[in-house]
Amino acid sequence: MDTLVKDIRKCDLCSPYLELGPRPIVSVNTNSKIVVIGQAPGTVVHRTGIPWDDKSGNNLREWMGVDNDTFYEPENFAIIPMGFCYPGKGKSGDLPPRKECAPKWHNALLHLMPEVQLTLLIGKYAQDYYLKKSVRKNLTETVKNYKNYLPQYFVLPHPSPRNNIWMKKNEWFKAEIVPELKQVVKDILN
Repeated sequence: MDTLVKDIRKCDLCSPYLELGPRPIVSVNTNSKIVVIGQAPGTVVHRTGIPWDDKSGNNLREWMGVDNDTFYEPENFAIIPMGFCYPGKGKSGDLPPRKECAPKWHNALLHLMPEVQLTLLIGKYAQDYYLKKSVRKNLTETVKNYKNYLPQYFVLPHPSPRNNIWMKKNEWFKAEIVPELKQVVKDILN
């Protein structure tokens, strides 16, 4: 695992396309119990090198009912984004994660983590990649049908503050799904 992580952190496969240059962000352990697969680091995470070290991460930890110490313990949570580096700015937010990372690195990482009991698929990019044909017509429908993907996957919207409009339109998410997510996470970590 250490060699693989060193190789990932040295990766510059898509550096010509990265406006801030490569800085692969990943946190894993062979004993990780829960895998968090999100989109790609934002500018704050690119700067700090700490995954989910932003408002999105605060929301995600709140949804799961865990504190920073629990979340950043790699034996609890492996953090593997779809794109390991900040992809750059687009017209209405960050660009999508680079497509090179997941096929190149994900299987190798997951193969070395036999203790994983749950994978959180955060956002449409992770859900499309992992759920393939079982993904629903849109993110809302996929999240509404989260039980269909358990116990292997728990599907979530992105916890970005930019999704506040989605949260307001879909109040059932915080009322019904977040409590179940907290319970599932608690059961695995205890």
